[in-house]
Amino acid sequence: MTEVVVDISSRRIVSAYVAAPFDKGKEALAFLGYEIISLADNAKLRIQEGVKANVSRKGNWVREGVIYVPNKGIFLTKKSPIMAHAGKATDCHRNREDYFLTKEQVEEALSDSVELNANPIPTDRFGDNGITVYAFGDVAKKYGSFLREAGISKMPLWLADIQDKSFVRQMWFGCLDFSSMLGGDWVLCYDDDWVRGLRDLQKISETYIKDLGFSKIKRSLLNKLKQ
Repeated sequence: MTEVVVDISSRRIVSAYVAAPFDKGKEALAFLGYEIISLADNAKLRIQEGVKANVSRKGNWVREGVIYVPNKGIFLTKKSPIMAHAGKATDCHRNREDYFLTKEQVEEALSDSVELNANPIPTDRFGDNGITVYAFGDVAKKYGSFLREAGISKMPLWLADIQDKSFVRQMWFGCLDFSSMLGGDWVLCYDDDWVRGLRDLQKISETYIKDLGFSKIKRSLLNKLKQ
């Protein structure tokens, strides 16, 4: 059985990782109620936990993807087709093939995306660079400061070559030893890769209470979560 390791726990969130290929790790985390972490939430946890924590010392898969479109460019998307087809995509990589996309999948992915290039991004520009603002949201500037304090002046982007058909790779968020690189060229099938998940306890509680429709229970449970 794939082991899920909880390494971050607070009153609001819990984060865990699995050392497994992407499809197996995603399945194990989902079974316990975890969602694959986003780049923004991953950055927040690094800031919260510090440079010596697992979340900073080890890289991991995140929920974003990188779309390669011939005659158009390379794009970071928050609508990665791999998230809905993890098994198929990971099997493609096991067979040393890429996960090629339909026209409809490309259009859907590009509807929420930003174009990438291979130029390293200075960490003192995270707050006004379009790529880092898209990737890290409202903590972009703060994460850049966090990296500078760790001695990292630039964050590299690793990208694959565009082919004659559109394909997608999942985003790998590199550890601080690799300058927090954004890895858009990695494959999904290695047993020792980390797949990180996140559970928002407050969100789960509010959803549960909303389904019940009891405002008194909501107030009581949220108060307990905040204690």
